[in-house]
Amino acid sequence: MSKHGKKYLAARAKVEPRLHALDEALRAVRAAAFAEFDETVELTMRLGVNPKHADQMVRGTVVLPHGTGKTKRVLVIAAGDKAKEAEQAGANHVGAADMVKKIQEGWVDFDAVIATPDMMRDVGKLGKILGPRGLMPNPKTGTVTFDVANAVREIKAGKVEFRVDKTAIIHVAVGKVSFGDRELFDNANTLVQAVLKAKPASAKGKYLRTICVSSTMGPGVRIDPAAVEAA
Repeated sequence: MSKHGKKYLAARAKVEPRLHALDEALRAVRAAAFAEFDETVELTMRLGVNPKHADQMVRGTVVLPHGTGKTKRVLVIAAGDKAKEAEQAGANHVGAADMVKKIQEGWVDFDAVIATPDMMRDVGKLGKILGPRGLMPNPKTGTVTFDVANAVREIKAGKVEFRVDKTAIIHVAVGKVSFGDRELFDNANTLVQAVLKAKPASAKGKYLRTICVSSTMGPGVRIDPAAVEAA
């Protein structure tokens, strides 16, 4: 069994073993960060839902006010005027059937994929490649659309997707430790409120079970779910 290093143990010692308010938890994460690179700050929530039931699936998108601190490489699969719109909006890669073939041959140098509805017959062939990476275009997340220009701009501005995994947990990056306290709070609170609004009508009992925030290398800081829900 692996043991934590001295730097991690020192960082963990800085975090009080109690439930925190969202803003103080984020400050604690920044104070405990010790890596030599700009660590990502991730929010983790365990929900009181059963993802095995379709009517309890929690999924959605939200634009973080201050972005994620990472510039996403956006691929748009479209043809004709829609391809031109995508290029003008700042898409990193644009193409049609040629892009589908390129991906089938092993190319995956992108972070988000947008496709127009008329291209989904071809894009559907990429399910086994894009699906496991969480990159398959989907109308529910706004990535299957004819409004490609707006979709590209939203992703570039900091649009993120949240979705419960099979254990009813959501993991989403909300920024970097280099962000200011207010920037991280705005991003994290925006995400939490979006998840709360996405509560399924069929979900019974306590919805937000546990919530925690951490940096890439640092210890987790527990947040008081009741305080977050009351905000």
